[in-house]
Amino acid sequence: MIPSRAFQLCAAFLLLMTAFPPPSHARTLRVGPGRNYKSIREAARVAGDGDIILLDAGVYRADVTRWDRDNLVIWAPDGRAQIRAEGVSQDGKGIWVVEGRNFTAENIEFSGARVPDRNGAGVRIHAKGTVTLRNCYFHHNEMGVLGDADEIVIDRCVFDQNGFRDSRTEHIGHNIYVWGPSVTIRNSYTHRAMLGHNIKTRAKTNYILYNRIMDESDGAASYSIDVPDCGRTFIIGNVIEQGMRTENPHLVSYGAESGKNDLRDVYVINNTFVNDGPPDGAFLIIRQRADVRVMNNIFYGPGRPWIGDGVDASNNYIETSMDNAPGFADPSAYDFHLTAGTPREIVDSGISPGVTATGYDLTPKEEYVYDAGGRPRPVVGPLDLGAFEFERPSGAKSGASTTETLRQTQTVGRSAKVTKSKAKKKKAKTNPARTSEPAKRLPSAR
Repeated sequence: MIPSRAFQLCAAFLLLMTAFPPPSHARTLRVGPGRNYKSIREAARVAGDGDIILLDAGVYRADVTRWDRDNLVIWAPDGRAQIRAEGVSQDGKGIWVVEGRNFTAENIEFSGARVPDRNGAGVRIHAKGTVTLRNCYFHHNEMGVLGDADEIVIDRCVFDQNGFRDSRTEHIGHNIYVWGPSVTIRNSYTHRAMLGHNIKTRAKTNYILYNRIMDESDGAASYSIDVPDCGRTFIIGNVIEQGMRTENPHLVSYGAESGKNDLRDVYVINNTFVNDGPPDGAFLIIRQRADVRVMNNIFYGPGRPWIGDGVDASNNYIETSMDNAPGFADPSAYDFHLTAGTPREIVDSGISPGVTATGYDLTPKEEYVYDAGGRPRPVVGPLDLGAFEFERPSGAKSGASTTETLRQTQTVGRSAKVTKSKAKKKKAKTNPARTSEPAKRLPSAR
């Protein structure tokens, strides 16, 4: 039985309270046309540590503010609160500036951030503790999210067409640009960045898990993922696609600027990489003297699978042609789920990834669900390659899965075991009337 919406909202609220229990003096402030506080800015000015600010659904025009109290929760429980900058910014930085310790925002939409130095962010972070952005939507800002905290968690968010084009300045906008001790980006959809990167992180530890990261037909991002200063990085269970308008032929870059983060190990496990762009790049470009494990991935499209002298690779499927040899559901609609036409070199061909020396389990636990979500990755028998398990019909034999799920992997031999499809190649079928994951559909208010 599917729980009611009211039950789901109550459960989510209790989860927030468990994560950051309010002090005994904490209050709940309501914001909306018929509430005591008509604007978000007004509520922010009177908020105290531990307060919960509940936003009514609707449009908040030029309602920018700074959050400088600790342990705040800002939530729109009954539908998305849409904040439109409309030429106004907080401190010349963006729509919201977060400066307190421990901050959670959920179900908020940020759009139109513009500032003189071209770094206008939907959310600008200069915080301590943990900053969590959940089920938020960032679009048409100069930066989607920008800044640092002790820990940043971006969970089930959508980023679309953030960034800008301006040859007169040195600044480049990104969908996500973050740093600090730890960054987690999971179950999110970041796509069509304008000129900058879909994800850029300088964090010491990065968890990039079960996301959809894409250029699609009209995105013009540089890297899909840029980790310029190294750091311990887990790239697991993502669907990563590069388009024709990219400003850079490579998809994922690790350590391009420096190795200043002490840790230089990266785990690239059970991802589906697709290059619809230039043929002269690489899916992965890795800094020298980094320890890199590349396992159970699908590399589809032209270009080298990786460049780097420290890559330990195994059980990857590499196919440079673009005739849908992997048997994807609908490449023209950016649907890269596996089908009955997927060859045996992919289905049941993964190996167990195990755990790292520090005890992190590399086995994928989830898989991405459109447009910003995830679900457990069921596994029956050996692991499939890529970000999705093949969903077999009920009652079918063999070791694949019944619903779709992800797994993570570890270790890869320098003499990479490259498996190529020996199956008869088929042209990708397109059916405009049957698009399971439309590339341009905006997320509905939740």
